[in-house]
Amino acid sequence: MAALRNVVIVVVLAIAVYFIREHCQGRVCTSEARLDGKTVIITGATTGIGKETAVDLAKRGARVIIGARNLDRGNAAVRDIQASSGSQQVFVEHLDLASLSSVRKFAEVINKKEERVDILMNNAGVAWIPFKRTEDGFEMMFGVNHLSHFLLTNLLLDKLKRSAPSRIINVSSKSHLFTSEIDFVDWNDESKYSMLSRYANSKLANVLFARELAKRLKDTGVTTYSLHPGTIMTDLGRDIPGGKFIKVFLWPIQKVFFKSLEQGAQTQICCAVSEEHANETGLYYDDCQVTEPSKAAQDDEAAKKLWDLSAKLVSL
Repeated sequence: MAALRNVVIVVVLAIAVYFIREHCQGRVCTSEARLDGKTVIITGATTGIGKETAVDLAKRGARVIIGARNLDRGNAAVRDIQASSGSQQVFVEHLDLASLSSVRKFAEVINKKEERVDILMNNAGVAWIPFKRTEDGFEMMFGVNHLSHFLLTNLLLDKLKRSAPSRIINVSSKSHLFTSEIDFVDWNDESKYSMLSRYANSKLANVLFARELAKRLKDTGVTTYSLHPGTIMTDLGRDIPGGKFIKVFLWPIQKVFFKSLEQGAQTQICCAVSEEHANETGLYYDDCQVTEPSKAAQDDEAAKKLWDLSAKLVSL
């Protein structure tokens, strides 16, 4: 009887794990839209979900340009993406998001070389790192995750408008829920630094930026999106103290409950290509569908204040 009970327990647990895993893996982008003749810019596409997104969009016929801080890694990623997608229309340009001058140079190259920009995917990010500053003196997570993408987007806006209908996608995170309001006071103060709160602040900024941008781009044919990709087996937290040990320790949990990189890329792919979402703008997505973000992420006054602060900080 005891043996039978143990078997039943094992079977029940196995079934539970299976259904939990299926739930965690999330939805898949079902759109078959082609992107022939269209140009896509993706930041942070040398690894992770950015790279998976580049493969998918290249398979759809897009001309894909990735921004990379390290050109050796960037060129290696281009070769991988070309091999996986079967497309040779994948290219790399130098982009260091910890430097506003690098962002400006990257935008200058894109505006000069490319006839159009149909999709801008603000995908790159850093997370859970000890306090650092960008080249321009900004706290690293706020600087890279928000300010540099804010500047890049604004520098490419004219080309995006001329290429309309076009889309701007900000890869945020459900971590934005972990802060009750955007921090306009201590965001750059080392003495008040917390890895988790600073990351949450930067991800909230991504959502507010997309929201405010949608208002400013009304009737231009340019639509904006922010999203949570899911809990993913990624190297985003590679710089966290003890990160390698934590990654090994959590590997069994990640394998069962976390999304793969391909699964994690689905929501941003959906925002980039889905006909269903073509006329939506300024909204937040999770698991390939519109989802209500936090109350703080719906604060229009904070969104405008963030825009004004960001424009001042990047000298727009």
